Amino acid sequence: METIFSKIVRGEVSAYKILEDKRFLAFLDVYPLVPGHTLVIPKEPVDYIFDLEPSLLADLHVFSQKVAAAIKTATGCKRVGVAVIGLEVPHAHIHLVPINQMADMNFSNPKLQLEPSVMEEIATKIRQAL
Repeated sequence: METIFSKIVRGEVSAYKILEDKRFLAFLDVYPLVPGHTLVIPKEPVDYIFDLEPSLLADLHVFSQKVAAAIKTATGCKRVGVAVIGLEVPHAHIHLVPINQMADMNFSNPKLQLEPSVMEEIATKIRQAL
């Protein structure tokens, strides 16, 4: 299955990477709800998150926990909201969204279009918090 996320994993499409290991990748959402909105994916291209092998699903959440802690530190948000929607891109992924109020997590809100320099600054702050 070929998706934009597969291309990011292979380095064919650039991304503001936060953290990467052999199995997982975290990167900023290019159309975030709020600054710091991050996507965490397994590198294995599985469409539906609950089709992942149980151990891979568990490890994806542990990986996400580490990224969420860095997002919270870097952005100063009250919490990091977690969402799995799964309809936008047919590649399993978790949304980690810095939130200070419930409305920050509303996926009906207009998406932001931040300048590349702002995106890189946010990514750098989160990476430094790891």
